[in-house]
Amino acid sequence: MAAITGSWQAALAQEFQKPYYKELFRFVREEYATQVIYPPADDLFNALHLTPLEQVKVLILGQDPYHEPGQAHGLCFSVRKGVPCPPSLQNIYRELQDDLGIEIPDHGCLEKWASRGVLLLNTVLTVRAHRAYSHRGRGWEQFTDAIIRIVNDKKEPVVCMLWGRPAQEKETILDNPAHLVLKAPHPSPLSAYRGFFGCKHFSRCNDFLTAHGVDAVDWRP
Repeated sequence: MAAITGSWQAALAQEFQKPYYKELFRFVREEYATQVIYPPADDLFNALHLTPLEQVKVLILGQDPYHEPGQAHGLCFSVRKGVPCPPSLQNIYRELQDDLGIEIPDHGCLEKWASRGVLLLNTVLTVRAHRAYSHRGRGWEQFTDAIIRIVNDKKEPVVCMLWGRPAQEKETILDNPAHLVLKAPHPSPLSAYRGFFGCKHFSRCNDFLTAHGVDAVDWRP
């Protein structure tokens, strides 16, 4: 598996020593050796690599990686350029356009968001091909909860966007009054019409950040 480096390595050092993480590491290493697993091992911690802890000003939580070939690359909701844009991301772009007037791009890669302080974190970081949530309950949730707690402990304002019930279950971790928690239904076609469309999370995020002396996010993908 790819190594975690920089500020996240120091912040997560205690997690690496815990029994659950050692078992998780063993399990994931065996899965990569014997099964088709997404994302590619080198992309596993891209969310942390592309968004150092000190730069995090927005947290968006996903569930687990895309489970079809060529899609997952370590950022929730994102796919590499050249890969068709998944339906949930199409709906995110639609809301972004309606909210901020940003033109819908011809790709689904959110690496620019990540480079601007948007931590695009799935609660489960690996998946078997064609089997959604197949690595649920193996330890990733405990590890990503630790990441969420670290973000929650930041003194600087952070906006946390919780889309759908699994993400909103993490709200109990996010109790820092310096931060803003925004909740909406998941952008999936099954639920986007129940309140994701029209939630205006992108403008509300930027209004909160600027009101607290933090630069707004450039949401152009």
